[in-house]
Order: sequence, then structure tokens, then C-alpha cells
Amino acid sequence: MAIGERIRSIRNKRGMTLKYLGKAVGFDEKTADVRMAQYESGVRSPKADLTAKIAEVLEVVPEALNVPDIESYRGVMHTLFALEDNYGLQIDKLDDEVCIRLDRDNGSEFLTMLKLFKAWEKQAENYRSGKITKEKYDDWRYNYKP
Repeated sequence: MAIGERIRSIRNKRGMTLKYLGKAVGFDEKTADVRMAQYESGVRSPKADLTAKIAEVLEVVPEALNVPDIESYRGVMHTLFALEDNYGLQIDKLDDEVCIRLDRDNGSEFLTMLKLFKAWEKQAENYRSGKITKEKYDDWRYNYKP
């Protein structure tokens, strides 16, 4: 999902209008909605400082808006390949099902990623079991800081 689509998705979850978000990040009232629509549609790309302002208003970390290109299966696969190269994620089989797992032989990377994945799994389980709402789960993900 491109940055503009992430902005739109989170803005809509927060119940904000284009104009409200645009004004909140400092655009003139007359052009606030048009400017934000340009970013959401991908006509313009926000620079880092504007991305940080948008994230602040949306109450998420900037990284929640800047995600890799996963608009195509090719993009998804290359993102997974990069995760394999950089963090030791591996494709494998478990009980005849394809899965992605952490490489235990990857030393400190394994331990760090295991800790992060366990925190994620705990939140996901809390959501699946009804202990937290989808909104709380999304808030955790969109504000995630290791």
C-alpha cells in the first residue's frame, strides 16, 4: 500500500475529513482538502517533515505510513526477499503448510526478531480472543515502536 493509501485508510479510521487533516498539518483552509487529496491520490509525495506532521495528527508513528511497495505480488515477494536477506526470515513448511519462520542460526538477529514477533503474536492473540478490539489492535500496530 502506497503512502497516500495508508494516509487515507488511517484518516478514515480516525473519522477525519481531508480538510480537517490538511488544516491540522498547517495547510491554508481554502486548499487544505485539495492538498491532502493530492497526497492521498499519489499525485504528490509528502517529504519526511510533512509525513511526520501527518503521522502526529493521525496519532501513528511515521513508519506506519511509509511501508514498502506491496501493491503487487512482485512487490510483496521482493519485500519478503529483503526480509530474508536482512533479518533471517525463511520460507519453510510446517505440517505440509507453507510458513515464514525465523532462522535460529541467525544469532542476535534471531533473538531480537523473536522478541518482536512474540510481542506481535501476543497482541494478535488478544485481538483474536476478544480481549482487545480491532481498533486497539490497529492502534498498537500503527504506533509500534520496539
